[in-house]
Amino acid sequence: MNGRNVMAGRLSRGLVLAGAAVIVSGCATVKQDQFEAEMAQVRQEIREGDQALGQRIDESERRLEARMSAMEQALGQLRDDFDVTVERLEAAVRFNAPVHFAFDDDQVRTQDREVLDRFAEVVQAHYPDATITVEGFTDSSGPAEYNRALGMRRAESVKQYLQDRGLRGDNMRAVSYGQDQARQIVPGATGPGDGGWQNRRVAMVIDFRPDASGAPRVISYVPDEGN
Repeated sequence: MNGRNVMAGRLSRGLVLAGAAVIVSGCATVKQDQFEAEMAQVRQEIREGDQALGQRIDESERRLEARMSAMEQALGQLRDDFDVTVERLEAAVRFNAPVHFAFDDDQVRTQDREVLDRFAEVVQAHYPDATITVEGFTDSSGPAEYNRALGMRRAESVKQYLQDRGLRGDNMRAVSYGQDQARQIVPGATGPGDGGWQNRRVAMVIDFRPDASGAPRVISYVPDEGN
């Protein structure tokens, strides 16, 4: 059941119960025609409330769709200049940028700054209040726990870079998927050196309806050899 039906159902049940309570408490005995008139009025109020609620929800959905489409189109224009892909999610857009890292390193490379600069410009132009989640990834060389921490450092590094370019820090968060092979570009490809560079990356998710309760857990640093 979608949000519109749930909210409308709750409104209907609440109004029916309220109407019934008024009728019952107002007098000990109620004539049939009076009861039917009261109930008809309650049903009319329910219909009008459902219609108004539905219109508000529909308008909200239209605005969300327009924002997502504009953002997706603007990000898609970067395809000609950079090797990027844009994925439409339920209420978000994922920007897979060619931002990669050297083996066992978490610093933004000079050659990757231009695409991040353009990303920041698009977000500021189309939806400056969006919640941005920076996802960090590693290749699978080294312990999984270390790689989760390394992925977090990479995500935090890009988050800070975007913040320095004008994006609001309180609207950004970092999360690490480490060496999760289900999210690797080339499953199993590893370093050291240039091997597995495709997996040492970040992605940015632009969330249009963020759920604060889903904030990612900060992962502790575990000193060990990683990628």
